[in-house]
Amino acid sequence: MRRSRLLRRLGRADRWAFDRVAAARLPGLEYVLPRLSRFADHGVLWFTTAGVMGLAGRAGLRRAALRGSIAIAVASPAVNVLGKHAFGRKRPVVDLVPPIRIRWKLPTSHAFPSGHSASAAAFAAGVALEAPRRVAVPVTATAAAVAFARVYTGAHYPGDVLAGMGIGALAAVGTRVVWPARPPVARVTRAEDAGAEGGPVTEDGRGLVAVVNPGSGVSGEATAGILPGRAEMAIGLVERELPAAEIVRYGPDEDIDKVFGEAAGRAAVLAVIGGDGTVNAGARAALEHGVPLLVIPGGTFDHFARALGMESATEAIAAYRDGRLGRVDVSYVTPAAGEHGRDEEHLFLNTAGFGAYTEMIDRRERLEHRLGKWPALAIAAARTLRHSEPVELVVDGRRRSVWLGFVGNCVYGSRGAAPTWRERLDDGRLDVRMVATGRRVPRVRALAAILVGHLHITPGYRAWQASRLEVVSPSGGVRLARDGELSSLPASLRFGKHTGALAVFCTADATAGAA
Repeated sequence: MRRSRLLRRLGRADRWAFDRVAAARLPGLEYVLPRLSRFADHGVLWFTTAGVMGLAGRAGLRRAALRGSIAIAVASPAVNVLGKHAFGRKRPVVDLVPPIRIRWKLPTSHAFPSGHSASAAAFAAGVALEAPRRVAVPVTATAAAVAFARVYTGAHYPGDVLAGMGIGALAAVGTRVVWPARPPVARVTRAEDAGAEGGPVTEDGRGLVAVVNPGSGVSGEATAGILPGRAEMAIGLVERELPAAEIVRYGPDEDIDKVFGEAAGRAAVLAVIGGDGTVNAGARAALEHGVPLLVIPGGTFDHFARALGMESATEAIAAYRDGRLGRVDVSYVTPAAGEHGRDEEHLFLNTAGFGAYTEMIDRRERLEHRLGKWPALAIAAARTLRHSEPVELVVDGRRRSVWLGFVGNCVYGSRGAAPTWRERLDDGRLDVRMVATGRRVPRVRALAAILVGHLHITPGYRAWQASRLEVVSPSGGVRLARDGELSSLPASLRFGKHTGALAVFCTADATAGAA
């Protein structure tokens, strides 16, 4: 009895709210809102927005567009197939709605919940989980306008709209179960202000030496001379914005460590324009000479630059002018026998991997620029699973048959075979993940685990965090992939960290809340 009385009161309140909106007159919106509502039919507005975001060339926007689209794919059938038939609520009577707002035939399906509102909220919430505020806010405002338009045009009661928005938001949040949302930028420890008087930052770039890998970020069109590579475009921007900066291009036959060492020796700020492998060499030189590093995206993947919140050369130059420095960890692998110095250390800022990991990453990166990340990963994983065999290793004193081994510089958030994001770059930890098994990994199950980013469901999966790790190969040397660069190292290796050792320029978001 109490429940039915409550429902009747809610129904009366819902109809009263609808009548108030129907009687309202909003100058300028009498034409806009009906057309906006119409454009949102069948998700056209949202899928068009997703397409535009996908073409923007920014990884964060592509992820946001994909998450929003997936959320719509979940919310729309939940509302239109299940919800409307379960409740069977009739549409409002539109006597109070001015005809100018009802420019098209009113829908004949049931009213509760609102499908348009569910799709709008699903897409907006999905975008908000991935995109920066400057993108998420206008998308959310548009979604709210679509939801209000459904009441304003007489298609729904307010309760229908609120229920639909709730379902849509839940669908977006639910995507995190299978695809965890990544933070827009990794956090770092705040360092000194490089923009202070007497600091290394200058308005025209004097004292900045930028070392460039001209071959970084070169697409097929760039190779054919149709379009410039990303590195060349970044060089042009640096020359315009920082005319006093010195730019050093090195050739394929030059010693990259020597080039970076000489540049760092005369630099107040060492900049690197290139991919993650080039950034790795720049970080080594910056550490040896005690100068801050400016990472300017110019490669194909630019994982480290993106972790710092810089997806373009424009953002990197803005970070330099802002003078905001952060301190990040640098991991290394070195021969385990005896004492070692910096000269024996092989650094990595992102990841190091061994076993089938080296084969899979090598294959994926050869295919990724032509096929895209996920198709390339699928093909690389399938080929690797077909041909690879476990490697006999001794890991921290325990003998293991390792099919895949991964060591991350700081803890990674995703659980796939090739994770790409971290919450912090200064946590002092190594993120160790292995698939260790005495038999061949079940191919179908392992392939599915890799593709959905849930490597932990693979038999023999182990993950832990440490400050150091020892790996010994009884059969000889170890083939290792560090920041995408393959190398062969001695049979006995020690992984470790230099916590907060490298000073880097970063965005304000990276140091937000940092000491």
